[in-house]
Amino acid sequence: MTVTTAPHAFWLAGREATGEETFEVTSPWDGRSVGSASVPTEAQVEEAVAASVAVGPAFAASPAHVRAAALDLVSRRLQERAEEFARLICAENGKPVKWARGEVGRAVAVFRIAAEEARRFNGGEAQRLDTEPTGAGRLALTRRFPRGTVLGIAPFNFPLNLCAHKVAPALAAGVPIILKPAPATPLSALLLGELLAETDLPAGSWSVLPVPNDRMPALVQDERLPVISFTGSDRVGYAIRASVPHKRCTLELGGNGAAVVLADYAAEDRLDWAAGRIAVFSNYQGGQSCIGVQRVVADAAVYDRLVPKVVAAVEALATGDPADEATDVGPMISEDAAQRVESWVDEAVRAGAQVLTGGKREGTSYAPTVLADVPDDVTLAREEAFGPVLTVRRAADESAAFAAVNDSKYGLQAGVFTSDLQAAFRAHRALEVGGVIIGDVPTYRADQMPYGGVKRSGEGREGVRFAMEDYTYERVMVLTGLDL
Repeated sequence: MTVTTAPHAFWLAGREATGEETFEVTSPWDGRSVGSASVPTEAQVEEAVAASVAVGPAFAASPAHVRAAALDLVSRRLQERAEEFARLICAENGKPVKWARGEVGRAVAVFRIAAEEARRFNGGEAQRLDTEPTGAGRLALTRRFPRGTVLGIAPFNFPLNLCAHKVAPALAAGVPIILKPAPATPLSALLLGELLAETDLPAGSWSVLPVPNDRMPALVQDERLPVISFTGSDRVGYAIRASVPHKRCTLELGGNGAAVVLADYAAEDRLDWAAGRIAVFSNYQGGQSCIGVQRVVADAAVYDRLVPKVVAAVEALATGDPADEATDVGPMISEDAAQRVESWVDEAVRAGAQVLTGGKREGTSYAPTVLADVPDDVTLAREEAFGPVLTVRRAADESAAFAAVNDSKYGLQAGVFTSDLQAAFRAHRALEVGGVIIGDVPTYRADQMPYGGVKRSGEGREGVRFAMEDYTYERVMVLTGLDL
């Protein structure tokens, strides 16, 4: 990845701008400079917010084909520049380049799906009211309208695709958006701005503002930004919710994803499949995925055969330089993050947990780790690890396994390895999560499906159409004097 010496401009109401200060973006892998970004001044942030409010009515009324064409263009241009984006994600985030390519591919799909949804969203729903005598000659027509400008706050772990999941649905619905990328990884979002600037979207309909986190509360509190879409920790998410209880908040927060392996999955090839998927998706971004596998709950009938397979598959993962095509597991986002994981593992070991593999840190990198016999009351068992650490436990039967999954303050997604259709439906009914993935890990996500959690994992749903619904509200019109 070529380092750009001039600071990256930000995007103010659809045009390039620079502020008075800059900050450096460094590689988590080796600490080298990846580039620098210009920081908007307070006056420039005010200009972006004011522009979004001013354009709101016209943008909401814009033809669907105009918005769809813009989103199609961004999707195509992302595909054309896919390798450039992947290398930038790899550099600023430390994500292995093969996973970075996958992220870009998903963002391509998000904008394409948003273009499709723009064409069919808000078609309106008619409802006869003459089912009651007082409604004779009346018809209700319901359509959706923007709540107002969205403040999109994105995390570092998917610096392109989770920005896409905020920007694309907003633009598809005719809703202005101000995007705040993560300070550790702003460059992918700023490069995305280049593609948005190639469209005919109106000035003010979008801005990308890399403001520091200490200035985020002022944006959150701004009454002109009635919708907040936040992805990040449950601590920050619920602090936002508490500070603006009158606003519409979509909160995509943490998880400690569980993979359940039931007794019917006992065939050797099935256990091999489960072990391989668990190993990869407990570690694939340095474990920094809210739906990564953190817990394995295996039926006692398969536990003793499954665990050695998981350990062997974890040990087979290649660690190292994320720019190397062979690397499976790169660094964590910072040394502080790696030290936190180290401290949690050390606490668990002192309390009696057994390290089956891994358990070592070197700088920002933490070795892929598997732990057994983890006590229920240690931090690692109760919180989101957000690192390359996996715990394994034995369950007496299906009911005990499902109870173990539910024994958590989080409820984002769960994976259940079973070939029993009835067990799948029982899991769907019993598990207190936003998504149940049958035959695979909890890490599976299709970008068009509803995505979100329960309990401390958040509220609201992403997935393009579902985010569009969160950004808008239903308004009914009653027509009177009709001959129905």
